[in-house]
Amino acid sequence: MDKDYYKILGVNESDTAENIKTAYRKLARKWHPDVAGNSPDILLKFKEINEAYDILSDKYKREEYDKVRMFYDYAKNGSSSYEKKQTKETEEKSYSSNPQNKSFSFKWGDFIPKKQAQQTYEKKEKSISKRGINIYAEVEISLLESIQGVKKVINVVQTGVCPKCGGRKFVNGTLCQYCNGNGEHSKHKKFTVKIPAGIKNDSKIRLANEGGAGINGGQNGDLYITVHIKEPYGCKTEGLNIIKTIAITPYEAVLGTTAEIKTFEGKYSVKIPPLTQNGQKIRLSGCGIVQNESVGDIIIVVEIRIPKTLTNEEINLYKRLAEISSANIRDDFYDRQD
Repeated sequence: MDKDYYKILGVNESDTAENIKTAYRKLARKWHPDVAGNSPDILLKFKEINEAYDILSDKYKREEYDKVRMFYDYAKNGSSSYEKKQTKETEEKSYSSNPQNKSFSFKWGDFIPKKQAQQTYEKKEKSISKRGINIYAEVEISLLESIQGVKKVINVVQTGVCPKCGGRKFVNGTLCQYCNGNGEHSKHKKFTVKIPAGIKNDSKIRLANEGGAGINGGQNGDLYITVHIKEPYGCKTEGLNIIKTIAITPYEAVLGTTAEIKTFEGKYSVKIPPLTQNGQKIRLSGCGIVQNESVGDIIIVVEIRIPKTLTNEEINLYKRLAEISSANIRDDFYDRQD
């Protein structure tokens, strides 16, 4: 086993799935060919990162990998290295057969010669067909694109068997120059992906058999594309509803006003009633996201803001207001029971 997937992602064997995902996303952004370049070393590095994440992000694949990793470590280093990884309960099996309670212990690996175990493992690895690794990519779309649907071009790196050496790594007894002895060849491939209308943030789109090439006749892996929705400032979605924050001044909150807002369907005039409170919501029914036969609303959240610059006349008016005001909102706050 020439690859340590934990080392490739820079994580520990005990790390959680969330930590592994975080480590993968950082490395994927750093080593993506669109960012780091498309030299053979970069492509190989990016391929290894995807391969490691494909194994370690899947619970069952990770368990199988850990078992094979432990077995390979035994075959390579002997029983002493293997025994160090076993718990005290499973490390030994012993029994007593005399009054002095003497015992002996045995391990199944003691009966398998080290060289034979390694050869058996390598032979099995070469003969078994393997499914190709899954490839993971990300794409960012706007909020409007998520509502209306859009097509995006995704650039990914696919890995397959080297066409020159057929994966054997050698040609006429010398190291294959085409793949530098890796037995694999990586290439860029572009996909036009249809992102459906109404897609949710961080949703995944699966393209079957568009991942890494299978080995020894195995099926290709899949391509998974995570869709990130970039929401504009002060605007977000909740189901079919659009939540939009608008700012008004203190005097507009007291006296009421009409505010014009821009939406994906055009402009709307929103009436702000007198004595509007901060955080108060105003609903525009039927103006939200349309999906199939359903339609959401636009929910306006009012945010009262004080202008960063005020004239002396405005400040004097606030002082006058402070002198004549009889309201004590703090007493009202403490008296509330809700």
